[in-house]
Amino acid sequence: MPWIEWYNSLAKPAWTPAPATIGLIWQILYPIILVSFGFVFVQMFRGKVGWQVALPFAINLVANLIFTPIQFGMRNLPLAAVDILIVWVTIIWMMVVVWRHYRWVAVAQAPYFIWVSLATVLQLSITVLNWGRS
Repeated sequence: MPWIEWYNSLAKPAWTPAPATIGLIWQILYPIILVSFGFVFVQMFRGKVGWQVALPFAINLVANLIFTPIQFGMRNLPLAAVDILIVWVTIIWMMVVVWRHYRWVAVAQAPYFIWVSLATVLQLSITVLNWGRS
């Protein structure tokens, strides 16, 4: 079954955004992520911040990138829920560690944090609503 048919067959909360809306939001967020994360990684390679500042950005990037294959490839709702919790926690961690170095990078994560907070509640809701489904 194609991923969209599988996703549409899941029980979801009434407030679930349409897939097109979710895609649009990510199209807005990815350039912010690209610029701010890229800036942090460049600053780390230049020696202006330590790896401890870049570490949560790296973990977040990996967790963000593997969410889609977990959710729609493996169709593993519980693992996707764990993954999105990692994304959410690392955004907070990123904002805290980068604040004293580059406040603009921390502030730039606010829209990402807001969206991932909503997406986390959505993912946890979908996981619970479909618990035990094969």
